[in-house]
Amino acid sequence: MGKDLAERFPACREVFQVIDDALGFSLSRLMWEGPEDELTLTHNAQPAILAHSLAVLALVRPAVNAVAGAGHSLGEYSAYAAADSLSPAEAARLVRKRGELMLESGRQRAGTMAAVLGLADDVLARVCSEASRNDSVVVPANLNAPGQTVISGDPDAVGRAAALCKVAGAKRVLPLKVSGAFHSPLMMPARRGLEDVLARAAFADPSFPVIANATTEPVDSAERGRTLLGEQLTSPVRWSACVRKAVEFAGPDVTFVELGPGSVLTGLVKRIDPDARRLTCGTVEEVESMMEMVA
Repeated sequence: MGKDLAERFPACREVFQVIDDALGFSLSRLMWEGPEDELTLTHNAQPAILAHSLAVLALVRPAVNAVAGAGHSLGEYSAYAAADSLSPAEAARLVRKRGELMLESGRQRAGTMAAVLGLADDVLARVCSEASRNDSVVVPANLNAPGQTVISGDPDAVGRAAALCKVAGAKRVLPLKVSGAFHSPLMMPARRGLEDVLARAAFADPSFPVIANATTEPVDSAERGRTLLGEQLTSPVRWSACVRKAVEFAGPDVTFVELGPGSVLTGLVKRIDPDARRLTCGTVEEVESMMEMVA
């Protein structure tokens, strides 16, 4: 997770050091040395992904003429940092606190999530409604791409929904290893805590619009950004609609550049809009390739 970048580029080392200092411990050492079971805890994994993304951003920012930003769940914080709404240090502190609050909500009321492949969004919404009870709920949580969605909620409700999904024609239903029912009503305690933290955060108007997960609107003010980052915890991540909004906003010649570890979002963009240009940028080789392309 960015170790090759830090060893090669001083600008990347500086970003990792700033975030380590902001959090008060060596997140970068945990990223590069583990242990993995500690790194994958929500309150560590979220700032680690953010740190990697912002380290790449420090290198490629001069070469990218960004007209809009978007991120999937915690990646929305990276998008606001890219738009200069949040400093790397402030973004890291927010994401760390977000992870802690989400982990605590999961401990207070155990929840789970499952990936559903091969069902349309409207069918999935109907299934979740049928599977929910007064004291046990399940909702669509991540609308990632056509036929690729995640549901979230109380374990028994998710189990009922999984069975109904298979009856409705889902190709697969895969339980996910998570510490809570993210992007569902079960995260309301975390949302309230996060809204208090966001209200006190140093948050500026973005230099370019950030497309919100919760509503897909292009956000251009700090006040609206704070509100929607809070709502995001209990709302579905409407990633398919966010990608379509980006194409609508930026035009058909838009290029999606994914910053940070892996290429999951690039793969989702391909499913949502096969004609869109896509670049992944998370390793030294990928950064150098991109810089050569725009030179």
